[in-house]
Amino acid sequence: MHNWVRADSTDFNGTLPKPRSGHTAINVGKSKVVIFGGLLDKRFLTDLTVLDTESNLWYQPECTGNESDGQIGPSARAFHVAVAIDCNLFIFGGRSAGKRLGDFWMLDTDIWQWSELTGFGDLPSPRDFASASCIGNRKIVMYGGWDGKKWLSDVYILDTMSLEWTELSISGSGPPPRCGHTATMVEKRLLVFGGRGGGGPIMGDLWALKGIIDGENEAPGWTQLKLPGQQPSPRCGHTVTSGGHNLLLFGGHGTGGWLSRYDVYHNDCIVLDRVSVQWKRLPTSNELPLARAYHTMTAIGSRYLLFGGFDGKSTFGELWWLVPEDDPIARRLASPPSNNISESNTGSAQDVALQSERDSNKEESPITELFRRLKISVPPSSEFGIIDELDDKEFLEVASRLTREVVSNHEQDTLIQSVRSHWVSSSPRSIPLKELGPLLRDYKRLIFRHYLGNGGSDLPPMKTGTSGEEIYQFYHTKTASQLHMGDIPKLLTEYKRLVSK
Repeated sequence: MHNWVRADSTDFNGTLPKPRSGHTAINVGKSKVVIFGGLLDKRFLTDLTVLDTESNLWYQPECTGNESDGQIGPSARAFHVAVAIDCNLFIFGGRSAGKRLGDFWMLDTDIWQWSELTGFGDLPSPRDFASASCIGNRKIVMYGGWDGKKWLSDVYILDTMSLEWTELSISGSGPPPRCGHTATMVEKRLLVFGGRGGGGPIMGDLWALKGIIDGENEAPGWTQLKLPGQQPSPRCGHTVTSGGHNLLLFGGHGTGGWLSRYDVYHNDCIVLDRVSVQWKRLPTSNELPLARAYHTMTAIGSRYLLFGGFDGKSTFGELWWLVPEDDPIARRLASPPSNNISESNTGSAQDVALQSERDSNKEESPITELFRRLKISVPPSSEFGIIDELDDKEFLEVASRLTREVVSNHEQDTLIQSVRSHWVSSSPRSIPLKELGPLLRDYKRLIFRHYLGNGGSDLPPMKTGTSGEEIYQFYHTKTASQLHMGDIPKLLTEYKRLVSK
């Protein structure tokens, strides 16, 4: 059993990376995870952020390079390939705006120096959405991609010592051309799964490429693998991460429907067990991260770290751990989280709301009226609840930390006011992630009591349009894990307005 746990402020030091999708996050050396590039709000990124896995410190190194042309490192891009050999990070291609790139860079992470490399041999054409993996500690293999006009099925081998590219000549049939797939070295084989192919269909096939290891007397060739077990659905933009004797597949983008096709984003965990050679669903507990594609999943010891991604509407910036159930991080889940509404002590305020909703012969309930005016669909009664401050364990923990006294020795009004004053004087960046849950619940309390405390008679007239819809746009958000980084300033603004009332 594994547990999903959202990372909080106690897990890291330093400045976290910005939200993004289409970036790369690569293990480099023994203790670094290097994040480069990506896409945010149609803007291509060129920043470099590093996690030191020994000190759990995020930082942005000062990089040097050949500045004769005014460019220290690679230009802004997303959907590129990145592979590490020892302390060096190699980057090829990607997209910047509508342009496919074919430049080739190396970052020496010992001295943080970029070098643009001039390759030799059969150079790959510019492309994005390709996938690559390292072969031992010297070579890199890259497969497929999209060059702006056609899907690709070529295979290139790079010797990182001679900087020579070689297009691999492969006899026999192979996988259809594709992009947005994964390519992962396992033992002596390159495994390719999924992707989007010619004409646009999204695939769920698995292929193995042999004959790419030096010293092996076998000709390069493709074999389609049809493994037993619970095979993943067709998808692209997913991740496949090596961990122990397993390959972990997470997320991705596919299509659903029959007559009318529509986008589907996934948040399932599927393991390719290398021992039994079959697909298995990874048992996980607790709340899952929201479905996404073009994210990264990085193995750090026995843990996996999920970052970023895109779900068709929003770009994510939160960090999630996927850990074994005996991991210390999983101990946070030892008791039911207080922001899990279905398990919370909701108190008399929710009882009143539930009774109003049950009685269909009476007038429309105040909560229903509030949701209707805010143009929010009314959820089932079990999906919302209002917790009293003194029943909110995490709220009380914030109060204890602020007052530096045992909560029971403090007057209730002073206690509550100290927490609200703290949040009113806070900026979005200064609020720890672990305070978002109690902040969201207090935000809901204030709305409920201010507008529904008098049986709904205090509901103000709601103007249609942007202003009316933005005032309480997070009332229907069930837990803080559903918030994006861009939501925090908006939530805090609305919260301060409510406190001032």
